[in-house]
Amino acid sequence: MGQVMLGNEKAEGKPLRSLWEQHGGLLIAGICLLCIGIAWYMGRSGQTGGELVFFILAYAIGGYRKAWEGLETLVKEKDLDVDLLMVVAALGAAGIGYWLDGAILIFIFCLSGALEDYTMEKTNQDIASILKYRPDEAVLLKDGGEQRVKASALQKGDIVLVRPGERIPCDGHILEGHSAVDQSSITGESIPADLGAGDPVYAGTINGQGALRIETDRGAEDTLLARIIHLVQEAKNEMPPSQLFVERFEGIYAKIVVAVALLLMVLPPLLLGWSWETTVYRAMIFLVVASPCALVSSIMPAILSGISNAARKGVLFKGGVHLEQMAEVDVVAFDKTGTLTEGKPRVTDVVPAEGMSKEELLVLAASLEHLSEHPIARSIVKYAQDSGLSLVPAEDMQAILGLGISGRVGGRSCRIGRMELLESAGERFSPDIVNMAGRLEAEGKTVIFVEADQAPAGLLAVQDVLRPGVRAAVKKLKDMNKHVVMLTGDAQATAEAIGREAGVDEVHAGLMPDGKLVLIRELTKRHGKVAMVGDGVNDAPAMAASAVGIAMGAAGTDVALETANVVLMTDDISKIPYALSLGKRARRVIRQNITFALAVIAILVISNFGGGINLPYGVVGHEGSTLAVILSGLRLLR
Repeated sequence: MGQVMLGNEKAEGKPLRSLWEQHGGLLIAGICLLCIGIAWYMGRSGQTGGELVFFILAYAIGGYRKAWEGLETLVKEKDLDVDLLMVVAALGAAGIGYWLDGAILIFIFCLSGALEDYTMEKTNQDIASILKYRPDEAVLLKDGGEQRVKASALQKGDIVLVRPGERIPCDGHILEGHSAVDQSSITGESIPADLGAGDPVYAGTINGQGALRIETDRGAEDTLLARIIHLVQEAKNEMPPSQLFVERFEGIYAKIVVAVALLLMVLPPLLLGWSWETTVYRAMIFLVVASPCALVSSIMPAILSGISNAARKGVLFKGGVHLEQMAEVDVVAFDKTGTLTEGKPRVTDVVPAEGMSKEELLVLAASLEHLSEHPIARSIVKYAQDSGLSLVPAEDMQAILGLGISGRVGGRSCRIGRMELLESAGERFSPDIVNMAGRLEAEGKTVIFVEADQAPAGLLAVQDVLRPGVRAAVKKLKDMNKHVVMLTGDAQATAEAIGREAGVDEVHAGLMPDGKLVLIRELTKRHGKVAMVGDGVNDAPAMAASAVGIAMGAAGTDVALETANVVLMTDDISKIPYALSLGKRARRVIRQNITFALAVIAILVISNFGGGINLPYGVVGHEGSTLAVILSGLRLLR
């Protein structure tokens, strides 16, 4: 019985503990206000003893936490902060008989602190909400059966089963099944993607209506979601330079405020003939209204809100400094392969010789290339299969070093490769085919020639194609007056063809990693701050030298991801104009907040010297401005 009662007590205690953790600040403010109300009523009724008791309770309950935090800062860090200034001002008001004014100061300061905690917690929850997407368990298919294991234990090569409605536990590719997968936690896109065999999937996304068999491509600690969580935690803990400056300024400013307040307590009776009561009261108001609470709160809520907004859209900032830097970018430099392009060649043209159909040419080429692992060979095979063609088993396969492949397809002797391979055998293509090959090569495409039974069969052109949305993204960047540059190690003709198609302003080809680094420095001197977008190890030096390094999250190498300041979670280039706009919005909001905070401090200080405000009005103005700048920063969540 005792054990049952103990269990029940624990169960009943959890909601109370949770209620206190979530709303303790507001409950304290409410009790403080209740004590003030009782004290005021007793004072009106002539019960001065009881009035004093409840005022003291209000001070103790409402001001204990801030007084303790302020004293800790004073003792441990040998520094003054605004918490201690507020408590001193309230006690000073009580010391000259203004118990009610001091109590109202304590209450409003307490209430303001609770509301600030709520607004900051809202921002932190939005940033950390991605943590909930991490699945706990997975169904592992092993030895002909199913085993439920921890998702964190999955390794590369494991096969898992994901039933309808379940969260996918790994990064991998679909072996079997078809389903609409909700990838909003990774891509930010609300419409589920229709995926089938061969398509990549990511941990944390939600399977739709079909069962999927998935092969794990990387361990749990290396998944895209795990990297996202790591980067989010980094971003929360890193303060931008503007916030660090303001916090250093706060310590100096607080000492100045105390010094001025002490002078205000001494000089006015001597120089202006004020009474000591009026002088101390005005000094206490000055302590309140001159405190830099609003100024200190002008930056981080805005920065955290901007980072949270970006994370929901598939863009991860590693810290507030990089969001601020985005506002100052003048040049966006793109790597070509794997960044502007997909990094996977595709068949773009099929040109059969006279007497040969496109389908026959594709069957011959794909059948010859079927067993090859070369990226161009795989692109030809995929194109033929996607066209619904059936391949013919090839025989007598033989690689011709540096030139191509020979073999027999359906009883026909065939070759595929560079033109030199076929010319060495005496074949000659028609002038039309040769001219077509020249035009395709001028467009930056790789041309592959095919022969059958010692006669030209035609040619295929292969090219690494642009990612979807690249042209639109580049146009947006140019509309934003950004100078757009492409740099690559590829040949000049290929680079210029891709550059024209993408619409960039400058193309630089034949660059090694150190060449890209030098170019970034030159662009910085010529145009201003550069954002470098890349995905590979060879891009890392250039990304490190740029003002903002942006990595492709899904396709990017570990080195690129570590070097980058910003990560595009799903390699979506269209998010770059959004990130630049968000940086400008954040800078604008921060400037507005700082201007507003300084203006309110100036108005309240001047009003105090003119005798136009009392302590409660000063408190309302001071705390109101603090809440105003926090709420202003939260605009960036939209």
